Amino acid sequence: MRFVLAIAAFVLAAVMIVLGIAQRTILLEPAFTSLSSTVTGTAKYTVIDPSALAASSGSQTINVRGDGPIFVAYGRSEDVAAWIGDDSFATVGLSEKTGELTSTITAAVTPDDSEGATGGGAGTDAATTDAAAAIMNPAGSDLWLDEYSGTNSVTTTLTLPEGISVIVASDGIEPAPASIRLSWASDNSTPWAGPLLAGGALLLLAGLVLYLLALLHLRRSRRPRRNVPRGPRMPRLPRAPRPKAIKASQITSRRGIARRVAILPIIVVSGLALSGCSADLWPDFSTANTATATPTPTPQSTDSVEAAAELPPPAVTVSQLETIMSEISLLTADADANLNTETLATRFTGPALEQRLANYKIRAVDPAVAPLVALAGAPLTFTLPQQTNSWPRVVMTVIQDENDPSIPTMAVILKQESPRTNYQVDYLFALEQSAHVPKVAPAIVGAPAIAPDNKLLLLPPDELAAAYADILVQGEASPSFGLFESEGDNFRVQVADLNAAKIAALPSTASIEFAAAAGSDEAVALATNDSGSIVAVSMTETETVKPVDAGATVGPAADALATKALSGITTTAKGFSNTYRDQLLFYVPTAGSSDKIVLLGFAQGLITSAELP
Repeated sequence: MRFVLAIAAFVLAAVMIVLGIAQRTILLEPAFTSLSSTVTGTAKYTVIDPSALAASSGSQTINVRGDGPIFVAYGRSEDVAAWIGDDSFATVGLSEKTGELTSTITAAVTPDDSEGATGGGAGTDAATTDAAAAIMNPAGSDLWLDEYSGTNSVTTTLTLPEGISVIVASDGIEPAPASIRLSWASDNSTPWAGPLLAGGALLLLAGLVLYLLALLHLRRSRRPRRNVPRGPRMPRLPRAPRPKAIKASQITSRRGIARRVAILPIIVVSGLALSGCSADLWPDFSTANTATATPTPTPQSTDSVEAAAELPPPAVTVSQLETIMSEISLLTADADANLNTETLATRFTGPALEQRLANYKIRAVDPAVAPLVALAGAPLTFTLPQQTNSWPRVVMTVIQDENDPSIPTMAVILKQESPRTNYQVDYLFALEQSAHVPKVAPAIVGAPAIAPDNKLLLLPPDELAAAYADILVQGEASPSFGLFESEGDNFRVQVADLNAAKIAALPSTASIEFAAAAGSDEAVALATNDSGSIVAVSMTETETVKPVDAGATVGPAADALATKALSGITTTAKGFSNTYRDQLLFYVPTAGSSDKIVLLGFAQGLITSAELP
């Protein structure tokens, strides 16, 4: 019976080991599923459609091959389509019938000549179109969630969710690379291979033990019994000759066979020890194996999908904005150090550009004038993008550099005019120390933009700057004084103190007049959770100094380095005028609220100084 059990264990062990090895060899599924497409034609851009990216489950490995430079980026499908605009492009999609990749060419849209000859606004539209068309290389666009580049070949592995497309190009001038291959890692793990191999090894050991026990039992059963009756004594036989010594390799006894058989499980177990440590060979009973892969971009939170399903997406994600601000910070530092106006103009616009250009002009004449506060790129402690699918787009962020206390907390308003232009700093403020930013929607949802003439706020955004300017001029006599919170408004205190100091330093032979008015820049407003709004506006302040006596002269104060640098005068009998540009950030509550308008931040800078005509 022991021999029967041993043989059965050997057979079952052999079957289990063979099945375990087969699962890792001839029965093993392929590790990757791949589809390829070759794009024909001369299109400068190729778009990989979400349907092609979702042809198989799991992460997508994208391999693009061509001659020369290769650029690959991914972004929202709407943003990719907006960047391409009316240019011709190829689309790599998935055929529902064949399950293979297909490529189609979409021809460029040519404007109707009759529309271009109508005059009026057509010339402006044509100029905008020409400016956008001049940007042909998609590399470096702020629309992309991430981008990759290389020469002749680019390979990257991503986990892209629905609604994300991939754009492929060379340099925007040469045709896009033709060879595109998509691969997906398939689950070819064999969780029962390990148990089969291990179980087979254990059965092999058990069979060997049974076999040895059977041999031992057989030897014992053949020994003479102790109580056997003695028979007649036989005569002693002659001693047989001693046999020659034999080598160990010639032994064919059962004991030798047993030793050889014992070697076999040792070899098998050693092989299992070397190959069975892989997690793919064993079943995973933990809950971690049910988790899904995290998408590479996170344009929308899964917790807010249902709530935000009908809302436009945010203009940027936090990761996008971090990259944008890092690039702007580095560019600004270089431009500030070298007084490079052309470089600065690529990332600044509006009052923020005007104020910095004036500082460059002043420092070019008088290097003793200090530069403006450096713009840090991180960390972003507050992000509020606009909810929109169109352009222009705006986003607000707050940067607080905890490592350098000398740099104040900065609030930045960025604007993107069109898909092919990058975000530019439109407003740049230093936040008030006591400023309390009201609650807003999370960055993954964004906030709708408020129209400049919106009447549902305590004051429409386009009337805010004029009302505040009137307060600076008239003080408590202004009709708008009661609408604004005066406590904590350091800008009003600063302006009043500076004006008082200038009046005190003025000689009796001169007079000074102060004025303030709303700036020409468009107000930017984003909604808050309480139906209020965060509003950015600009304002201009002017001071005019004139002599009051005939033959008298006036000039900038001795410490007015910026005024001297801009005006180029020391004394004049005509007088001179200084113009300051103010950038103001307010919280405006909803109409009918008992709360007041609160100043959150401001920036002021001299932009012009000239002799009066």
